[in-house]
Amino acid sequence: MGYLCRSYAKGMDFTIYILQNALKNIARNKGRNILLAAIIFAIIATTVVTLMITNTSDRIIDEYKSQFGLEVTISRNLERFIEMHHSGEVGLGEDVTTAQYIAFADSDLLQYSDFTSIAYIDSGVLIPVGQTANAIMGGGYVTSPTMMLQGNNWDDFTNGFRTVTSGVMPEQKNECIISAEFAELNDLSVGDTIQVYGMVLSEDDGRVAPTIYNLAVTGIYYSSDEVTSGTIGWGGPLTNRLNEILTVSETIDITTAGISLTARYYLKHPSYLEAFDEECRAKGLHPMFDVSIDEDTYNAIVGPVEGMRGITTTFMIIVLILGAVILILLSSIAIRERKYEIGVLRAMGMKKAKVAFGLWLEMVFITLFCLVLGIGAGSLAAQPVSDTLLTQQVENAQKLKELGGGGYFSMNIGDNSRAVDDDPIDEVNVTLGMDTILQLMIISILLASVAGLAAISRITKYEPIKILMERN
Repeated sequence: MGYLCRSYAKGMDFTIYILQNALKNIARNKGRNILLAAIIFAIIATTVVTLMITNTSDRIIDEYKSQFGLEVTISRNLERFIEMHHSGEVGLGEDVTTAQYIAFADSDLLQYSDFTSIAYIDSGVLIPVGQTANAIMGGGYVTSPTMMLQGNNWDDFTNGFRTVTSGVMPEQKNECIISAEFAELNDLSVGDTIQVYGMVLSEDDGRVAPTIYNLAVTGIYYSSDEVTSGTIGWGGPLTNRLNEILTVSETIDITTAGISLTARYYLKHPSYLEAFDEECRAKGLHPMFDVSIDEDTYNAIVGPVEGMRGITTTFMIIVLILGAVILILLSSIAIRERKYEIGVLRAMGMKKAKVAFGLWLEMVFITLFCLVLGIGAGSLAAQPVSDTLLTQQVENAQKLKELGGGGYFSMNIGDNSRAVDDDPIDEVNVTLGMDTILQLMIISILLASVAGLAAISRITKYEPIKILMERN
């Protein structure tokens, strides 16, 4: 027991000696170590800047993915449709059914989904904008719709194409908001109740009783000139978007015949697209439809940040590789000059591993000192560098947009489509997180280890007598 205690104490004393000797050697060889420290400082400071920008960019991209999701578009493949139609596999009326749209939404791969529903309507009393006479009701049935009742279609308000001028937005079932022109033409105001009828479809040579909507007007909206017309297929007032009556989704029963439904699905992650496609096929989606991700909007907004991250990551890899090579060369030259010192230590009985450990400690101490200075300098430089790089990426994105090279997103709402301009992220507040500090510490230790061990591995191969003889 006493022998073990003495051995342990002796080992501790030897370790302390190695630590003290390493610190003394750093002070003895100031010129050489200052040169090494300058190189290490430059590498670490550059790495701090690039890691801060990269990690902050990753957090922004992840947050954007969680908020925005990735919109899935289910669209008809025109070439495939023409081919299948000519072969008689599909008819002109082949489309995704309402039941399928609802079934597709029941998936664990989706972050969320929403539905925009349209009921084609008319009224025996109300006059739609663009029509001077009342619509003719055929025995109480709507045979030619002149207006649209839309559920859950608020994108125009979000994008600034429409704004509430009186009252409030509908919040409950059977509440609605109408255009100012439609309200003026029919002498309507907030608080009034209107009655409209859903379009009738034939079913087994019979008639289906129209759906009657009694709607309380809670608000009046103003539409910009950019959304006052459309091309839906029928003519006349139905194509005038001032005749759109907007309500909450609960008002329209999407399982009712004659309802036009547009579904929007948002994946949790882009990698889920193939699995979601397979789910849709299993639930009856016809082969002529494509399931794709809305990458244009995502790239338009997040593209500059991803571009900046790519530049900094590439630059960091180049700096680390070149820096490691330079450090290996410098430390090799420095240690070759200390062959005699190593030979003396080996002749005194110090094992190769402990000699190598002492030389490695010197490099680690220098690296840790540079790490503290590098974090401070890099933190100050990261934000200006980020702003410069991001500005360049945003300018490139804007140029591509002006040339028609991307940056626009086609948002389908019912049967109307419009290009919506999505501005890219033009500001990134770079921060130094604990993850960045841990990464820097790991990189610094690895850098010191590669530079130190690669150099001393050659020296420790020599026997002490040979080293001393070469010195003489």
